[in-house]
Amino acid sequence: MNVDQFDFDLPPARIALRPAAPRDAARLLVLDSDGTRDRTVADLPDALRPGDLLVFNDTRVIPAQLEGTRGAAKIGATLHKREGPRRWRAFIRNAKRLRDGDPIDFGAGVMAIASDRAEDGSFALDFAGDEPVELLLERAGRMPLPPYIAAKRPLDARDAQDYQTMFAREAGAVAAPTAALHFTPALMAALDAAGIGHATLTLHVGAGTFLPVKAADTDDHQMHAEWGRIDQATADRLNAVRRDGGRIIAVGTTSLRLIESAAGEDRVVRPFEGDTSIFITPGYRFRGIDGLLTNFHLPRSTLFMLVSALMGLDRMQAAYAHAVQSEYRFYSYGDASLLLP
Repeated sequence: MNVDQFDFDLPPARIALRPAAPRDAARLLVLDSDGTRDRTVADLPDALRPGDLLVFNDTRVIPAQLEGTRGAAKIGATLHKREGPRRWRAFIRNAKRLRDGDPIDFGAGVMAIASDRAEDGSFALDFAGDEPVELLLERAGRMPLPPYIAAKRPLDARDAQDYQTMFAREAGAVAAPTAALHFTPALMAALDAAGIGHATLTLHVGAGTFLPVKAADTDDHQMHAEWGRIDQATADRLNAVRRDGGRIIAVGTTSLRLIESAAGEDRVVRPFEGDTSIFITPGYRFRGIDGLLTNFHLPRSTLFMLVSALMGLDRMQAAYAHAVQSEYRFYSYGDASLLLP
């Protein structure tokens, strides 16, 4: 499909720079068979049915943004995928000043050797020393705020809390599964009281999620791989919910993509562990999920293509036009939509 079909006008003022407070006070645009309705995230127990299951991504964002030097040259690195115990693939700023074998000093006693430059301009970084890389990143790294927020204001202490979900346990993401940022203990208690369950899986979100689609046709776009895991118990639970007439509602596109990667043509979800680079565009037949709760996405992005595949391009264009006119807040710290085809 032509990528231009997924474009829309978004005023810069609609980009949220801070999350709602409390988190579940964010607005919620509900799209289902009854039409389109304006609600809040706190209303979610009334928008779902007893027996439904929400599936959250329990990945935890690491301080994956690094600033360093190679000689006199300033080098920026954004880690996006782990390739070994001490090796990360990273997108590099000022990459023209970097060659295979060059050392980068990130300060605080943190050094890495660059190698294996890829076609997308990324490098492999091998971190020196014996300390766990996680400790090195805690010393030298920063929270990797999305570029559309970082370009408008500096990172501050609030972001260390604001950019983690209440489910964050498995360290490894370089971007938050932002749909889950809306959830609070109070909302989870209300969902439980309404008979709506929840489960978790792990998909370590990579920085590739922010890369623009440069191809003119969706067939020519290459997705970056991300590592994920669904264990046997979680797969069994998802399948049991479906058998009992409940719906699987993915919280966030990361949860959705992993479930779809693990689901077969028979719509059975199986245990999964490994990389996925699934790219969902209109025409895709969903096998593992029945609905999606997600934030509002960038024009021409792979994530807007995904929601258009779920609900139809014309309907999503109309919904986003309504959201812009109604002053919904967009992107990572913005409002949410509940999509029930």
